Amino acid sequence: MTVVTSVYDKSDLKPDRLVSRFDVDGIDVRVINIRLSNKHSVLLRILTFATYALLASWYALVLPADVVVCSSGPLTVGLPGLVARYFRRRPFVFEVRDLPEVAIEVGILHHKLAISLARLLEKTCYRAASRVVALSEGMALWIGQTYGFQHVYVIPNASDNELVAGIGGAIELPSWAYGKHLALYTGTLGLMYDCGQILHMARVIQDRGATDLEFVLIGDGKERTRLEEKMRDLKLNNVHFLGLIPKEEVIRWLRIACCSLYTVKDIPTVATSSPNKLFEAFAVGVPVVQATQGWIKDLLAREQCGITVAPNDPRAMADAVLQLARNAKYREALAASARRVARDVFDRRLLAGKMRGVLATASADKERAVLAEQRYR
Repeated sequence: MTVVTSVYDKSDLKPDRLVSRFDVDGIDVRVINIRLSNKHSVLLRILTFATYALLASWYALVLPADVVVCSSGPLTVGLPGLVARYFRRRPFVFEVRDLPEVAIEVGILHHKLAISLARLLEKTCYRAASRVVALSEGMALWIGQTYGFQHVYVIPNASDNELVAGIGGAIELPSWAYGKHLALYTGTLGLMYDCGQILHMARVIQDRGATDLEFVLIGDGKERTRLEEKMRDLKLNNVHFLGLIPKEEVIRWLRIACCSLYTVKDIPTVATSSPNKLFEAFAVGVPVVQATQGWIKDLLAREQCGITVAPNDPRAMADAVLQLARNAKYREALAASARRVARDVFDRRLLAGKMRGVLATASADKERAVLAEQRYR
């Protein structure tokens, strides 16, 4: 296996030239030294996406491959797959990690020409792919309803139970965290995630005089500065921004939390997302309080591993967090269900096996096509 990737804010890869080569657990990793960040302007991000796609397309042309997998977004990641499909006749598997429509509905893409080109590229990638892998049922349904393609397989993000089990030790708590219930948000502080909902909920908690609750936001992103300004405007003394910290430390914080928080903008396509933070919480055994109204809402209700509230309703979210903080028996019941779901439904090895199955069938399609062509000749 060869992986062609680039560098982003949280990456621990340290390339020292335009393209650096690493061996990671026996995988040949080619790192293109183009630094991506959601703090960049839209124009700079488009330029870096395009540059990466161009360089990655070279590898799609020259490296041996039975199957070429492209994992998007950004949508331009699909271009090397199209090169492999149409210039080398290689099976192409297109993994959709976020629907391109999200960038349009959130307002990141707003020029008519850019939107038309994005939708054309998206449809072309779906049509060219031997298999499309979507990260949620909602994504698969949207692709089918919008473009009519049915060769879509659902393989969500995974709970890395082995990683979590191997992380020991405790964190040295800051003074404000001693003896408190902690509610955590972990991940990108970006426009799509609308963490302002958490700040308004923290204000409700503060106004109710619940001094035993503290809210911790771990991560970074383009919206962090604005959120910190909003925290000051709301005069919050129960919210703390920790910035980027190592994954091991994130897991240790989650272990002592009463709940994990997840918010996004109230947009249907955004609700189809499959966030890593959800599966990390499951693996640790932390109930989730979230405000999306799509597949995650259905999952939490079915598996009893978290609470869904209406979007943009800080009082309802405050009620849910307080319930988990104050009712240890209820909290532990949801936590046990979260651990079960991580083990039985979203374990990384289980989902990796499903992905291998998709790649194997794509490769078999190619072999059958070659044999059929040989018989015809």
